[in-house]
Amino acid sequence: MNRLSTHFDTSPPNNPLAGKLKGFDPEFESIVDFILRITHRIWEGKQVGLCRDYYSSTCPVYSLAGITIGSEEVLQNTLNILATFPDRTLNPDKVIWSGNDREGFHSSHRLTSVMTHLGNNEFGVATGRQAVIQVIAHCVCLNNQVVEEWLVRDNYSLVSQLGLDPVEFAKEKAKNDEPRKEFQDWYNGEILRLKNSDRKDRISPEHTQSKDPESFIQDHLHNIWNQRLVGDVRCAYDKDATLTGPSGRNLRGHNEIMAFYISMLATLSNLIFSPDHICILPDGNLDFDVSVRWTLTGQHTGHGLYGQPCGGNILILGESHYRLSKSQIMQEWTVFDELAVLETIFRTHRLRGGSE
Repeated sequence: MNRLSTHFDTSPPNNPLAGKLKGFDPEFESIVDFILRITHRIWEGKQVGLCRDYYSSTCPVYSLAGITIGSEEVLQNTLNILATFPDRTLNPDKVIWSGNDREGFHSSHRLTSVMTHLGNNEFGVATGRQAVIQVIAHCVCLNNQVVEEWLVRDNYSLVSQLGLDPVEFAKEKAKNDEPRKEFQDWYNGEILRLKNSDRKDRISPEHTQSKDPESFIQDHLHNIWNQRLVGDVRCAYDKDATLTGPSGRNLRGHNEIMAFYISMLATLSNLIFSPDHICILPDGNLDFDVSVRWTLTGQHTGHGLYGQPCGGNILILGESHYRLSKSQIMQEWTVFDELAVLETIFRTHRLRGGSE
């Protein structure tokens, strides 16, 4: 039994690891324990005021749906979500981490969010429908607080499960909502950062088969995304590999996974992909869990995924978890907010006076 379900507000008795995490409360035995406990306390425990303890007063939380700054905004945003989905549970699937208690820990927390639409909000009148979506929260933690966070939710699937049309919902959002200046500055800054980033050349096959899991993942993602060598999927992924993606994507095998990459590359021309942080978690002799927080940008010129091209630059913030065994990807979980991508496209159409 997960002890967090019954002991989320108490310290484990006689824990030999208690107090070993410098700068954190003595009860936390590891950064994984810290992430799981505070998540459970705030959400399932409804101790929402603890956001003031566990988030810094200046903590930015970045997502394609918007940005919050500081613990007070995190707290209010949490209350708003719970008012709509009061039974929301965050079931932990995996925490992949790196770092230390001097420079900060990175934690990539993949979870399954289960909730029932019981309150009125931007989704309309409560429907009583249940939704199950994937979420990944990437936090930087230092001195008992989250000091920076990147959040990716599969909001397209959420809206679909509530009985709404995601395309029409995104159109309405684009008409009625204007992004905050902080969000627009971050969004434009990220596009500029990627455009000004150093472009590596094609990585040779000898290097892409490196036994080092970080180099293996980074080199293959670079070749597939930035060099358009989509056929490298055949050597990066096991022939029966699975990819669980946003908006109901459940892919298996080389052909389906290659089709996913091609659809993205065909939709966004001049695409640039940046792996912004990688965590490696060994599990056995040749097995590893790997997380990659990434951003990509490209010009929406293709009809493939998102309808009539708007011609503008699109930014996508995403996070992926990989299960590696014997130097091949066996499983992948990738989350990004396609509802927010659609909203940006429709807003660009509106601003440019184009058709949708």
